[in-house]
Amino acid sequence: MNMSAPSPSALAWAQTLVRLNTVSDRSNLALIELAADHLRDLGAELRITRDDSGQKANLFATLGPGKPAGVVLSGHTDTVPWDGQDWRFDPLGGTVENDSGEPRLVARGSADMKGFIGCVLACSRGWLDADLPFAVHIALSYDEEVGGFGARQMLADLRDAGLQPRLCIVGEPTAMVPALAHKGVHRWRCCVKGKPAHSSLTPQSVNAVEAAARLVARLASMADELRDQGPRVEGFDVPFSTAAACRFEGGVADNIVPEDARVHYEFRDLPGLPPGQDAAAMQQRLVDYARSLEPAMHAVDAGSGFRFESFASMPAFQARADEPAAALARHLSGSGETTLVAFGTEAGLFQRQGMSTVVCGPGSIHQAHQPDEYVSLAQLARCASFLRGLADPAVRALLG
Repeated sequence: MNMSAPSPSALAWAQTLVRLNTVSDRSNLALIELAADHLRDLGAELRITRDDSGQKANLFATLGPGKPAGVVLSGHTDTVPWDGQDWRFDPLGGTVENDSGEPRLVARGSADMKGFIGCVLACSRGWLDADLPFAVHIALSYDEEVGGFGARQMLADLRDAGLQPRLCIVGEPTAMVPALAHKGVHRWRCCVKGKPAHSSLTPQSVNAVEAAARLVARLASMADELRDQGPRVEGFDVPFSTAAACRFEGGVADNIVPEDARVHYEFRDLPGLPPGQDAAAMQQRLVDYARSLEPAMHAVDAGSGFRFESFASMPAFQARADEPAAALARHLSGSGETTLVAFGTEAGLFQRQGMSTVVCGPGSIHQAHQPDEYVSLAQLARCASFLRGLADPAVRALLG
């Protein structure tokens, strides 16, 4: 077999999946139904959970129901949008191009992470034919990109059903190098309510933009503190926890003191931090600062102040190099190499449910979310080889 190219089936599945528009603000049901039909035909046992709208769904499929717990292969089905990006190719085209001398599949979601899901579906019949002595579970979730909401629902359903797989491989893009840790990602929205007035009468107003700006300045100071004095874990691209303001909105006219302002910001905390140094503690410090500003605001208008909302949170993830999922991924990759990644995944959610977990998948995060996102065909081939390795007799000992 040509190890620089994926099987026709793996490439066809990846192309089929990227041609389905599953941006997070849209339904993913077409993809879920396509995968469910394929796995149902193989005799898989299916569990489907839906969001409140009924327009998004998770799929948890078990090949080999009744066999020992086995391994979960996890992928999210949603993608980020491409609005405003300068693409040379159709984001939904699934084009294979060779302009760089390296054949690649170009499409939104090709690296993040439909290439992995396509390889999983292409390999599924081979696992069935191999009559593995353990179950293989395929977990496809919705809304990872906006907060991991689908995976939380899926895992709650498994918990309620008493299902407890032993291992999990999350196929996010790591260039097929097993990743043993990533930071947590915690996003907040702060809405500031002021009191409007003509800009010539500022003492009679509460300026929401100025109050929000003070909060952002304090956040920036906290970010500097984390960089200069905070804990460090070498191996990350950025080896310390971070804080960042990402969106700022407010004001309606140049001569009106603004009544409303809104700030979106995030904390990314290192794994393994003790209480008091994690994102929850950083958030509390920011809230305490906001509360210290409110007495002066209330002196002008009692209804003014700060309101905080958490709208996305993915826990940090950290695995030991010698635990079962890491050992399995190193064996399947054929290399003792491991890495740490800067981006968040659903790995921490699976780990918190008691599964030994690792992150390993085709492509690079440097291509994810970018114009002309791509995954090389060589990476898809490596992924398919990695997955076919589950039928290796030596894997039985690792999963025993």
